[in-house]
Amino acid sequence: MHINLPEKLYYGIGEVAKAFGVNTSLIRFWEKEFDVLQPKKNAKGNRKFTPKDIKNLELIYHLVKQRGFTLEGAKTHLKENKGNTLENFDVIRKLESVKSELLKIKEQL
Repeated sequence: MHINLPEKLYYGIGEVAKAFGVNTSLIRFWEKEFDVLQPKKNAKGNRKFTPKDIKNLELIYHLVKQRGFTLEGAKTHLKENKGNTLENFDVIRKLESVKSELLKIKEQL
C-alpha cells in the first residue's frame, strides 16, 4: 500500500485517515495502543502527524491490516525488532514500487 500525501511538515488526522482509508477513531485508537505514535497536539488538542508518524502508521497498518497481526502481536513485533522492522518495511515498500513499475513495463510490451 502506498500512501499519497503531499509533502508537508504536519498532517491533520482527517487527511491521514483518508489516505489510509480508515476512520479517524481507528487512528486515535492506534495512538493509544502503540507507543511509537506520538503526534503533536496544538492548543485546541488537534493532532498533527509528522512524516515519521506517517511511516509508523504505515508500518502498523501493514502489520495489522495486511499481514493479519493482532494488536498484541504487532506491539510485540515492534518492541522486539525496533530498528529492523522499520528498515525492512522501507525495503519492502521500495521492492513493491519496483514490482509495480516492472508490471507496467510488461503490460506495455
